[in-house]
Amino acid sequence: MHEIAHTLLIEPLDVLVLRGNKLFADAGSHGEAVMPPWPSVAAGALRSRMLADARIDPAAFAADRADIEPALATSLGSVEAPGTFRIAHFGLARNTGNADAPAFEALLPLPADLSVDQAERATTLQPTQLHSALASSHPLPLTPVLCQPEAGKPKGGLWLTVAGILAWQRGDALEKRKGHWVASSDLWRLDPRLGIALEAGMGTVAEGQLYTSEAIALKPGVAFVTRVQGAHGVLPQDGLLRFGGDGHGAHVREAACALPACDSAALARVGRFRLLLTSPGIFPQGWHLPDMNGNPGDGRWHFHGASARLVCAAVPRLETVSGWDVARRQPKPALRAAPTGSVYWLDDFQGDPSALDALQRDGLPCDDRTRRAEGFNACLLAHWN
Repeated sequence: MHEIAHTLLIEPLDVLVLRGNKLFADAGSHGEAVMPPWPSVAAGALRSRMLADARIDPAAFAADRADIEPALATSLGSVEAPGTFRIAHFGLARNTGNADAPAFEALLPLPADLSVDQAERATTLQPTQLHSALASSHPLPLTPVLCQPEAGKPKGGLWLTVAGILAWQRGDALEKRKGHWVASSDLWRLDPRLGIALEAGMGTVAEGQLYTSEAIALKPGVAFVTRVQGAHGVLPQDGLLRFGGDGHGAHVREAACALPACDSAALARVGRFRLLLTSPGIFPQGWHLPDMNGNPGDGRWHFHGASARLVCAAVPRLETVSGWDVARRQPKPALRAAPTGSVYWLDDFQGDPSALDALQRDGLPCDDRTRRAEGFNACLLAHWN
């Protein structure tokens, strides 16, 4: 029996402070916002609200001294051994309806195998066998190649709509006039802030310690959407959250808003598919998919009792994820991760289609149970035509 999942909208009441993993140092330091934020931001906000609703001190929870009722204990577990709670998806959504009849659709950053040029033409990278005369450090049999009418810098800051996600999953051509993508400038704007450091314990300003930081202001009709597993009956369905840095407020409520899933039986019949990371992937061997024995050249990837051969990958530069541990009141360990939007091509699928269903529902394996609960290693499948 699968865990019941709930979909929540998180609508900020003000700007949000979504910090990355860089500390302020010298005078004039600039703190950049991370947008979209890591799914751990949503996990921390929701889990903290669940503890607050149950009137449980986070410090007592961290020390495993809290008296927690069984349903909440099953969901949250402990700091060292998380329970059934898991962020299955976290991202942006926009209202395509109106104020009286809102209808939110999930959005995804542009996949790494898709490039849109300055003329708004979309081109998909194609896995290609390079000529033997071309030497490359790419360790996989095929290399993702971009073939477009003319050279040029691609446009950045684009997000696929549901129509665009469906077209990408089918392998159809994507077009702006069909509403397949939207620019980030239509979803949020940066709100720069100027601050000054304080002398510890004195409450006075520190001379020469000015700094700037970025806040995020979502446009009207834009919100965060998160899908949560393993918290039935204990998940907040309404009310407020402390979301992001400095405890800025957000309203949370249940809503219908989901990513489209691929027909696993159809993927299994053709025996090949694409895999898209919809959250950062924390893998033991860098960008390599887990359970490949650290050898991508070996080819086979094993998952949920099935396997497939990894033949190509489009992975942007690895990022570093960290965060703040509210329970322990200390920074979380910094980990490198394959970024959201990374794409993997796999063929020679062997196994039952239910393994693909499990992959779409439960994500990729993650040795770190805490990071898995926070929503890392989530994925979406697509056809490889």
